[in-house]
Amino acid sequence: MSSTTELTDVQRVLGQLRSSVGMLRSRYGNAAAVRRLSNDVERLEIDLAELSALPAPRREMNRGDTVMVPDTPYDPSLWRDADDEGVGGRQQH
Repeated sequence: MSSTTELTDVQRVLGQLRSSVGMLRSRYGNAAAVRRLSNDVERLEIDLAELSALPAPRREMNRGDTVMVPDTPYDPSLWRDADDEGVGGRQQH
């Protein structure tokens, strides 16, 4: 799913939420809980606008993408002076 589709979905749901909070306001008036919900919707709209202004995120790797890992041994010099985590340092004999 592309990020624009996700943003569009969130905008649609946020519009429904705003409408529902409006119905709650007509039923409960200016109750503190309704004011908090309304404030939360406004904060979500601000955050969504901020996300919409960001550059498109980098493409994540699909499960179908293949990463080749060589089966040849690594150069032992890569491990010189390395400790085995949780085991302690290597003993020089």
